[in-house]
Amino acid sequence: MTEILEAVKKAREVSKKRNFEQTFDLIVNLRAIDTKKPENRINEIVELPYGIGRKIKIVVFSDEIRELDGAEIINSKEIEELAKNKRLAKKLARDTDFFIADPKLMPIVAKNLGKFLAPRGKTPKPIVGDVKRMVESLKRSVRIRIKDAPVIQCAVGSESMKDEEIEANVIKILKFLEEKLPKGKANIKNVIIKLTMGKPIKVEVRK
Repeated sequence: MTEILEAVKKAREVSKKRNFEQTFDLIVNLRAIDTKKPENRINEIVELPYGIGRKIKIVVFSDEIRELDGAEIINSKEIEELAKNKRLAKKLARDTDFFIADPKLMPIVAKNLGKFLAPRGKTPKPIVGDVKRMVESLKRSVRIRIKDAPVIQCAVGSESMKDEEIEANVIKILKFLEEKLPKGKANIKNVIIKLTMGKPIKVEVRK
């Protein structure tokens, strides 16, 4: 049994049963990372092998697409209307996991909704290639973000998922970080896995 799988099982064991389905969270504390430097501020989307066990909200900004399974479509007229309603615009930015946009609409999105999306690190990705494939990929993805503090926290699964599926998701994120961080694994101080209301379980990371 790997250290990650052992930590997932222990996190499940030490958590009290709740009347809602809890999420497995991954917390990665970093070291020797200067977050004041823009190049060290990561904001990336990582596709996981098994997703996180809940519905991901995706919004597509487009005048061409009328309907798309698994995504909400917002056209240019609706973008301009949203900009007039701060409460709705803030709610959209908060509740939506990922935004993608027709490249032609990127300037309109930036002008009208940029101030709501950018602070949350949710600037839309331009649609490249098959939009259906992009949406399917995002349904299994998480956002990995380093902002001011040298720490990353994201969901890696839910209670209903198998331990091995959560383990595979954690491995995918750690491999991504090893490749993305300036000094790779040396920048990882420690790794913690926990359920929403559960105790944090430290994972022994091999140097």
